[in-house]
Amino acid sequence: MESLSWSRALAWRMRRQFLDPASDGPAVDVVRRLAGVQAQVASAAELAVSVRRTSPEPGEVSRALEDGGLVKTWAMRGTLHLLPADEAPAYLALCATVRNWEKASWRKAFGPTPAELEAMASAATDALAGGVLLTREELSAEIVERTRSEHLAEALGSGWGALLKPLAWWGVLCFGPSQGNRVTFRAADLPAPPPVEEAARTVIRAYFGAHGPATVEAFDAWLMRKIHRRKDLKSWFALMDDELTPVEVDGTPMLVLAEHLDELLDTGPATGVRMLGGFDQYVLGAGTNAEYLIPAERRGEVSRAAGWISPVVLHEGTVAGTWDAKDGVDVTLWRDVPAELLDPEVARVSALL
Repeated sequence: MESLSWSRALAWRMRRQFLDPASDGPAVDVVRRLAGVQAQVASAAELAVSVRRTSPEPGEVSRALEDGGLVKTWAMRGTLHLLPADEAPAYLALCATVRNWEKASWRKAFGPTPAELEAMASAATDALAGGVLLTREELSAEIVERTRSEHLAEALGSGWGALLKPLAWWGVLCFGPSQGNRVTFRAADLPAPPPVEEAARTVIRAYFGAHGPATVEAFDAWLMRKIHRRKDLKSWFALMDDELTPVEVDGTPMLVLAEHLDELLDTGPATGVRMLGGFDQYVLGAGTNAEYLIPAERRGEVSRAAGWISPVVLHEGTVAGTWDAKDGVDVTLWRDVPAELLDPEVARVSALL
């Protein structure tokens, strides 16, 4: 088994994630490489793409959504993501395998039975046919009227979208352009979902291509917060036996795509400084409990209340501090970072905000 340091592994991960060097490709290429971009906060998703582009353009994510290259929908961990439209069915199919709507605890919390969810999906499909855009309130009203299920109205109106997430995973709907501060939904119009085995291959390749070296547990946490059945994970990774190879990173067993092993071993230690916005994939892919990335005593400054993930400063591949832009760019560092590296990065990110 090959061995390497986290400094080298993170340098390779930064390269794979277009942080060093940046990409000269379009927004769709960046999102594809990152295995999706969390879009709970639209400005954070825009920044995640912009900081990885050599020549970022204002509004490029919105244009990619309009022209159909990207789709915005509930995906990993039940959170909003940007996904490449051609690969979105694989991600959604894998999310849907949790089938949490079949659990008694879910039905107790949200109400509908699996049969009622099927009826809701049919109603939403009809309501959104022909390119119709509906606000959450309009879509909820259509579903209640078409299913004659008044008891669903309150749950459908929830800002968390619990009842709509299964419909997103089934490829029924996705997000459309916002109308002021109101979200809209449209028909997803995605390719048919692939078989679960094929979906697993696609998503595992994408994850390890961006976030490797990594463990099965890290993938599981990133995908759906470890609620998938162990036997499902085991079967998916068995399919990847010929594509994943073990490595040891500072004594910890990890996996990496075999096709990337030589490049990974040839990568030098991480250098430089990069500033990333909130909810960035570099942090989310590893998980905020990854102590090789974020010191355990600083985790609370990155993973904050209500699921908020802070913007971070990377130095030599690891998180060296946080920043915010409430009144200019204000950086809080936990360790020394050379000013000659930090100052140009502050200027670069300030120009993107």
